[in-house]
Amino acid sequence: MIRRVKAAKPVAAISKDRRLTETVEALLADVETRGDAAVRELAVKFDGLDRKSYLLSKAEIQACLDRMTVRERDDMEFAQTQVRNFAIAQKNALLDIEVETLPGVILGHRNIPISNVGCYVPGGQYPLLASAHMSVLTAKVAGCDRVITAAPPFKGEPASLIVAAQHLAGADEIYCLGGVQAIAAMAYGTESIQPVDMIAGPGNAYVAEAKRLLFGQVGIDLFAGPTETLIIADDTSDAELCATDLLGQAEHGVNSPAVLITNSEKLARETLAEIDRLLAILPTAKIAGKAWEDCGEIILCDTLDEMLAEANLIASEHVQVMTADPDYFLEHLVNYGALFLGARTTVAYGDKVIGTNHTLPTKRAARYTGGLWVGKFLKTCTYQKILTDAASASIGEYCSRLCMMEGFSGHAEQANVRVRRHGQRNVGYAQAVEAV
Repeated sequence: MIRRVKAAKPVAAISKDRRLTETVEALLADVETRGDAAVRELAVKFDGLDRKSYLLSKAEIQACLDRMTVRERDDMEFAQTQVRNFAIAQKNALLDIEVETLPGVILGHRNIPISNVGCYVPGGQYPLLASAHMSVLTAKVAGCDRVITAAPPFKGEPASLIVAAQHLAGADEIYCLGGVQAIAAMAYGTESIQPVDMIAGPGNAYVAEAKRLLFGQVGIDLFAGPTETLIIADDTSDAELCATDLLGQAEHGVNSPAVLITNSEKLARETLAEIDRLLAILPTAKIAGKAWEDCGEIILCDTLDEMLAEANLIASEHVQVMTADPDYFLEHLVNYGALFLGARTTVAYGDKVIGTNHTLPTKRAARYTGGLWVGKFLKTCTYQKILTDAASASIGEYCSRLCMMEGFSGHAEQANVRVRRHGQRNVGYAQAVEAV
C-alpha cells in the first residue's frame, strides 16, 4: 500500500504559459528580423550590458583566466578531465559499421559529428560554470568543428569563472550574451554571429521555451525544466543524508521537486524533522524551503516492488538510491535521467565533478530519452551500396512489387530500370539469397 507522509501541493493550471510563449516568439522574431541591433537592445534591457561586440576578445578571456586562483584552476581542470575521460569512453563505444546483408548488398552507418554547435551556459543567481564542461567538452570530444558559447554577464561584466570554464573546455568563440537573445542569435545568426546547427545547455523558462520553439530550425539536446531529485531509501539509510540530499537539490529553484520514496515510516518521520532542522541553518533556505513546501513529497511504500513502480512512474531527473541493495534498482529501474547508487555518492557529484553529464531529462521525459552525452553531438547516418548486377536485379524485383502495392509507380520504375539493365536474376544468386 502506498501512502504519502508529506504530499506536494497540487499543481494549478499555469495560465501564463501562453503569455510566456508569445513573449518568446516576439523576441525570437525581433532577432531574426533585426539581427545585431535587436540583440544589443535586448542585452541592454535584460542584462544591462552594452557592447559594440558581444564576442569576448583574447585579452578579455585571458583576464578571466588570470583572476583565477591556482586552486580554482586546478579544481576546474580536474572536473573537466573527468567529464572528458567519460565522454571519450562513450565515444569509443560508438562504432561505425558495415555489413553484407545479402551477397553483394552492403549496408552501413557512420557516426558524423555535427559541424556547428552552440552551447548556452546559464548565469543568473547561480553561475553554472559546470554546464560549460558538460556541453562544450562533450561536443569537442564528439569532434564538432565549431563550438561557440553564450553566457549572461554577472553584475554587468562577463562572468569570470564561466568564461574560464568555457575557454578551458575548448570553446572556439565566447559570447557574453544571455537569455532568448543569445539562443536566437545562435540559431538564426546575425551580422556578427554565424548560425549553428544545434543548441545545447540548460536555462531558465524563457531559454527553454526559445529552444522548444526553435527546434527544427536547429537541433537541440533536450527540453529541460526545473531540477528534480528523487531519493529511494530504506531503513539502512539515515535522515541526515536524506534531508541533505533533498534540500541540496531543492535550492536550485522554488519549483524544484524533491521526493523521498521509502519503506520505513521511521525514516520518513525523522527526515521530516531533519529537514526542519537544516532549513533553520541552510544559507539557501529561502529557496529550498519554498521548494520543499510546494514541491516536496515523501511516499511510503510497503515493498521494494512498490518503491520501484513509484520511481518508474515519477521518472525523475536524478535518482539517489540508498538501500541495502542499490543494484536492485540499477537492474530494474528504467525511467531516470541519472542514477546515483549508494550513500557514498550524491547528485552534487554528478552536477559538478564526477564525469557523467548533468544536462538531463525532466518533467518525466526520462520515459523516452536519456541526458546529454557525446552521442547527442553525432549524427548516425546510413549508407548502402550494391556490388553486383545480380544483386541489383534481385533487390529491384522485390522493390518494384512492393512499390506497386502502395501505388507508387514512379518508385517502381526506379527499380524496373535497374532490373532491365542488369538482366534476369540468375539461379545461382537466388540460391545464395535463399541460403542467407
